[in-house]
Amino acid sequence: MTIEPVTTSEAKIEPGGIGFFEKWLSVWVALCIAAGIILGNLTPGVFETLAGLEYASVNLVVAILIWAMVYPMMVNVDFSSLRHIGDRPKGLLITLAVNWLVKPFTMAALGVLFFEVLFADLVAPKDAVEYIGGLILLGAAPCTAMVFVWSQLTRGDATYTLVQVSVNDIIMIFAFAPIVALLLGVTDIAVPWETLLLSVGLYVVIPLVAGYLTRRSLVGHAGRTSDGNQAVARFVSAIKPFSILGLLATVVLLFGFQGATIIERPLVIALIAAPLLIQSYGIFAVAYAAAWLWRVPFNVAAPCALIGTSNFFELAVAVAISVFGLESGAALATVVGVLVEVPVMLSLVAFANRTRGYFPASEPS
Repeated sequence: MTIEPVTTSEAKIEPGGIGFFEKWLSVWVALCIAAGIILGNLTPGVFETLAGLEYASVNLVVAILIWAMVYPMMVNVDFSSLRHIGDRPKGLLITLAVNWLVKPFTMAALGVLFFEVLFADLVAPKDAVEYIGGLILLGAAPCTAMVFVWSQLTRGDATYTLVQVSVNDIIMIFAFAPIVALLLGVTDIAVPWETLLLSVGLYVVIPLVAGYLTRRSLVGHAGRTSDGNQAVARFVSAIKPFSILGLLATVVLLFGFQGATIIERPLVIALIAAPLLIQSYGIFAVAYAAAWLWRVPFNVAAPCALIGTSNFFELAVAVAISVFGLESGAALATVVGVLVEVPVMLSLVAFANRTRGYFPASEPS
């Protein structure tokens, strides 16, 4: 994949572009999966102790790690960008339609198709239900952080990307729990409303408020808007390693809890990855084709298609653990989503850059 130069205005989206850890995130995740499986089988007592550190269905260790992952991305969200909500209406409409009217329901349908029909003889009914639950959680959580990276790699419109992330975060506060509850109910999974609402509060509302207050403080102390943006960029760059470490530590924990199960059934990762791959490429095709048919400029079309394809896997992991448990198939499915996502997204970024010429350079008059 050829990464084209990024202009100064675009560089503000994600300081430093795609970093070393982000570029090879799937490799680090794979290594952590291996480490988790090995440690889980060698030291099961340690993981049992960690699993017991919970309160109100929330594992305290995982909660800290999830906050470490989510907080830096929330600092990146600039709600002042909402004043530009009408500047790129076509792209935003496609983003919202795909994220909230298409993606959650197609992911649930694929989960049912694969685990209740195609793979019915390969997995136990209880495991199938949990895998479907994990897929539903991934499908209902549109990307918040990595979309900044994907947008930059396609030279996407910086303001538009900030607008779509900000709007999706606001919608997520109100829509995530009801959509997940609806789809879990349709698939005959008991709906734990209290846990869902608690998870939204813990992993969306609190980090979002903390990120907003941090951003306002940084911009306020800097004085000028340009200096404030640079201060935010420096701050996010400084704390970004904690986000990556939080993700990798969570992967080690989850696969440590699942270590014995995976050794017994090594094909389970591939089974979970199959519907995720179809969903990812299918959702991108729908959004990208809609943008092409509607003559959306490329610098808006690319990020509007990529945000629907990518997932807010941090939220999905946290809710899966709260609802189904640390050792559940749902938690495993959400982590497989991390493993699948990065190589898939990089391949779609490369495809988008190769097809740039099929889109207008600006809004048609």
